[in-house]
Amino acid sequence: MPRRTPIKESYARAGVDIDAADRAKGLIKKLAHSTLRPEVLSGVGFFGGLFEFKGYKKPVLVSSVDQVGTKTKIAKALDKYDTVGIDIVNHCVNDIFTCGAEPLFFLDYIGTGKLVPEKAAAIVQGLTRACREVGCALIGGETGEMAGLYATPEDFDLVGFIIGAVEKDKIIMGKTIKAGDTIIGLPSSGLHTNGYSLVRKIFGETKKALDKRYPELGQTLGETLLEPHRSYYRQLKPLLPLLKGIAHITGGGLIGNVPRVLPPGVTARFQSKDWTIPPIFKLIQQRGNVEQDEMFHVFNMGIGMVLICSPENADKLTGALPEAKIIGQVVKQKGKARVVIK
Repeated sequence: MPRRTPIKESYARAGVDIDAADRAKGLIKKLAHSTLRPEVLSGVGFFGGLFEFKGYKKPVLVSSVDQVGTKTKIAKALDKYDTVGIDIVNHCVNDIFTCGAEPLFFLDYIGTGKLVPEKAAAIVQGLTRACREVGCALIGGETGEMAGLYATPEDFDLVGFIIGAVEKDKIIMGKTIKAGDTIIGLPSSGLHTNGYSLVRKIFGETKKALDKRYPELGQTLGETLLEPHRSYYRQLKPLLPLLKGIAHITGGGLIGNVPRVLPPGVTARFQSKDWTIPPIFKLIQQRGNVEQDEMFHVFNMGIGMVLICSPENADKLTGALPEAKIIGQVVKQKGKARVVIK
């Protein structure tokens, strides 16, 4: 009688290693446990994450989903995976915070051609670190090993899902913004999670290219590109009563994101000389021969978060936020809001 191949061995030959998946889950569960809040009734491991919702009078749930994008290609080339987890958490936290929401819990998805438990654990170390910093519970997630779907076994994708809450009467949506209001910018830590497809086209994505040191950067290109996406939650939370609008500057830059919080009849006018554009963006523009307008469409250009307030609150905000700069003003405009950058 022919010998039967165990299911586990057959699946491994097909490209899915059950033992590796079990080991990864064990490592992830230990890391995620450090982020749990008292409201969590079941964390990683059960079929669904349970979160006991309390502490609000008229709660509005706020959700968001995003992915790190091709920044994962840089992480793979440098074999460094502990920062992209920070990226996705902070990106999602910033997104829901634009309406004033507190982050409650987070879920992640890691898809890869070949699951390496230690690599998955390094990614989750970043996730848990960022979650702890904002008091957000990493309540669950999924790790998918899909042989043949990715270009190489080492390629991977990282997606984050977040749920937050805000009191209904404290939602910030920009409805009270008017002409004459002040625009304040908070600096980014670099590219954050946008524009990496263009950057890879300009510089390449080999380790040799990424290990090159540029004097104007003060470090290697790869180190600059892997700088984690900043979270603004902790520093801005106490200042929410002073704000009329918040825009997270992600893909689309100032031009694409600021109009999302502006009411009809107004637009934003920026003075780019009022803040320092970091060297990485100037290097990208020069090496790639990229037009200035496109740079402002693709990248954050050194501004990670935009705050809009009444003129009388501007000094209070800049006094409480040493890094903040007044970078523009809300002005009247008929028709579709088109940001002006001078």
